[in-house]
Amino acid sequence: MGKASRIKQQSAREKIAAQRAEAQRLERRNRILITGGSILLVLVIVGAFVLVKLSQSSTPSSSSSGRTVLPASVSAQVTGVPASTLDAVGQGAVPIFMHGAAPLSPGTGTTLTSAGKPQMLYIGAEFCPYCAAMRWSMAIALSRFGHFTTPLKGIRSSPTDTDPNTATLTFYKAGYDSPYLTFTPVENQTIGKALLQNPTQAQNAVWAKYEPNPSSRGYPFIDFGNKAVLKGPIYDPAVLAGKSWSQIAAVLHDPSSPITQSVVGAANYVTAAICKMTNNQPADVCTSKAVTAVQSGV
Repeated sequence: MGKASRIKQQSAREKIAAQRAEAQRLERRNRILITGGSILLVLVIVGAFVLVKLSQSSTPSSSSSGRTVLPASVSAQVTGVPASTLDAVGQGAVPIFMHGAAPLSPGTGTTLTSAGKPQMLYIGAEFCPYCAAMRWSMAIALSRFGHFTTPLKGIRSSPTDTDPNTATLTFYKAGYDSPYLTFTPVENQTIGKALLQNPTQAQNAVWAKYEPNPSSRGYPFIDFGNKAVLKGPIYDPAVLAGKSWSQIAAVLHDPSSPITQSVVGAANYVTAAICKMTNNQPADVCTSKAVTAVQSGV
């Protein structure tokens, strides 16, 4: 074999070796890219799950129930309306809304009790815009006789009913403690009008006593120990339209606010009805200017 042939053969071998080395290098690169791509894909999937989880944990309410724990500042404003504001509001906008009718009806029969204390029985529904209005007033009034033992929860009334999406509270599973009365809340239906809490046979009997016709029986219904009865809203829920929980709570200390004139005015009537249950205890509440101003309507 001549020198030229040997050189040519060696060049061919070197070329083949270089091609194999290049192929091996490309194969290693592809493996790295595939492995890296797989790791990146896993990281993207994991990251997506983390973002979904974080978004769910930061969402203040369940999509199925709409209930959300209210900020402590909002709760404090609702449960801490000063006596001076209550006194300044007095009857508020209630007489105008009621067109001269008495806001509450007298109760009959023996005192309704629970746990050895007079019982305030509330039957409402989370979808109900009229309950939405009255829960603000109830929370204010009840806070004068005791305290809620569970955080206040916010909810909005039905988006398809009268006064849609009214910001309000829910008393579903709410805890309350008072030396003067027992508060028994029953939220009968959810926002979507599904059954939530069924009134007991005894509670239905009380309800039927004052609203005997089932077809016209409505929410809210409040029995104040059989001393007084409320069968509907006593102020216009429209005053709360378009407001958030914090916006409503923020004005409750301003007697001149239209919201306060309605919400706190109704709270004074609820307070007076509770005083009938408790034999006017505590005295500083039941002899206040606010209660005195509304006693003729209870």
